[in-house]
Amino acid sequence: MDNNNNEIVFEVKNVNLYYDNGAKQALKNINLNIYKNKVTAFIGPSGCGKSTLLKCFDRMNELIDNSYRDGVINYNKEDISEINSIYLRTRVGMVFQQPNPFPMTIKENIFYGPKCQGVKDKKILNDILINSLKGAALYDEVKDILSKSAFSLSGGQQQRLCIARTLAMSPDVILMDEPTSALDPIATLKIEELINELKKNYTIIIVTHNMQQAARISDYTAFFMLGELVEFNKTEDFFSHPKDKRSEDYITGRFG
Repeated sequence: MDNNNNEIVFEVKNVNLYYDNGAKQALKNINLNIYKNKVTAFIGPSGCGKSTLLKCFDRMNELIDNSYRDGVINYNKEDISEINSIYLRTRVGMVFQQPNPFPMTIKENIFYGPKCQGVKDKKILNDILINSLKGAALYDEVKDILSKSAFSLSGGQQQRLCIARTLAMSPDVILMDEPTSALDPIATLKIEELINELKKNYTIIIVTHNMQQAARISDYTAFFMLGELVEFNKTEDFFSHPKDKRSEDYITGRFG
């Protein structure tokens, strides 16, 4: 696999993650690279470690009691353990499975992060608002109702608002944990089209249960089983020529 032209954003080396003070091992010796301005999909059956690894990238896993990780995760060549976790989470944004807008207006959802960082200038905030909503392909739909509650939006619009809220922080990487699993097919298509646009400016890692989605939108696919990384390759190669029998069985529906 020739990745010479691709800049590495995250480098995962020999990562293990344990719960219950070591009684349960959720990740087993994971090694992979995440490349800049590419979409990397994590696929595999439930409980295989996809979301667990995703939460390592912004150190959210550290919020779980009695869990610990070893091995190294470098972000732009710096060990994430050495990076302030709050700063890391501004650089590495997260979009969750269920749309989770804050109980406030549409525009206040976007303003929330920048205001927490001390941005007070109304013109700057307004620019962030417009750019973030446009970046999430939502501006035209909400520009006349910015003072309405975020909960007045449809599920798909709420999820795009959550993406816009992430963009408002000017991240480098966007983590997405099954961002379309709660949405209908039309809203799902809009998010997929959006992801394709966003990768021009952001690096995206998406956890998905939907293999067809991974095949449609990702550049790289990582397949997990029982906490192990079974196979990692360019998406077209992974789906057309899987190297591991377990990958082939999963893709063809003989397993999972």
